[in-house]
Amino acid sequence: MEQDERTKAFACFSHFSSLFQHFLFLRIWLLRFCPTENGVRQFYILGSICFSMNDTEGFSVKLFMPKGQPNGVRIIGKSHWTGRGTVFPRALLKEVQEREDIFGSGVYALWGSSENDALPSAYIGQSDDVLSRLNGHASGDDKDFWTHGIIFTSDNQSLNKAHVQHIEARLIELAKEARRCKLENQNSPKQPLLSDADRADADLFLSDILLCLPIVGVDFFIQPETRSNKENDLILKEKGIEAHGYEDASGFIVRRESQAVSDENVAEKIPVSHENLRRYLIESKVLKLEDKTYTMTVDYSFSSPSQAACVLLGASYSGPKYWKDKSGQPLNEIRSVIAST
Repeated sequence: MEQDERTKAFACFSHFSSLFQHFLFLRIWLLRFCPTENGVRQFYILGSICFSMNDTEGFSVKLFMPKGQPNGVRIIGKSHWTGRGTVFPRALLKEVQEREDIFGSGVYALWGSSENDALPSAYIGQSDDVLSRLNGHASGDDKDFWTHGIIFTSDNQSLNKAHVQHIEARLIELAKEARRCKLENQNSPKQPLLSDADRADADLFLSDILLCLPIVGVDFFIQPETRSNKENDLILKEKGIEAHGYEDASGFIVRRESQAVSDENVAEKIPVSHENLRRYLIESKVLKLEDKTYTMTVDYSFSSPSQAACVLLGASYSGPKYWKDKSGQPLNEIRSVIAST
């Protein structure tokens, strides 16, 4: 009898999976119902099935400006998600604190950059009273760098302290791996002990956060997806080094094992932001000195072909002119051909 009920449950699961293909994640509980003497039906959990749908499925996002200011406070919501993000300039923190729909446990990110910084500085945190924590950051001098922030909370209060601790720890890990910001966090928190179900819930919430962040211009958690096909790679050959890269949605990706000139071959005049980025990549071991040149240790996403060329060559270079395909055609001509067709 129990086996029959399992079979029926799996049949229901197959039916539901075909109906909910637009969901990124779905959990189906397998239950066994049993009548009791007084007619009240009880159930026992036989097991559960969790699955993740293809993350290339389309989704919709809604941005709401409470005061009608596109650069002011913005509320971001996503289809089939119980969370919400509140994006705001630091100058409008008081307006955020006055909102009655932001309370309880949440995770947040603060960031800012100066004119000479190629990468933003960022801080990631969590709290079971997120607005009070942000007020402390705004009034103190230890985090003066930030100009913008974003808070993620749950509409149905489904996030607890352990959930946001897990999400905070994972965001810090992702930021360190991507190396696209100067992380101001002094410590690396450990992930809390969670049940499999709670960890799945927290990771699901995190996956939606990561989908929403680039929409509001926060891309320092994104790591480039390595493209295995190198047939259409662009090549940079100047000053005795060779580098390979390609354009994608996140920027210009320079491949692992590409070369960069040594410090002694860096020009005296180089844009300060590019000089600072080069120094950061050396300090964070994205660029490693081998013999007389530096070598890229990972695939890395630059903001443009020109930024990549300047950092690798240690001088001001026009990326579209010097990055070329294997036939020698420069990127600016390739772009012209694509635009004309």
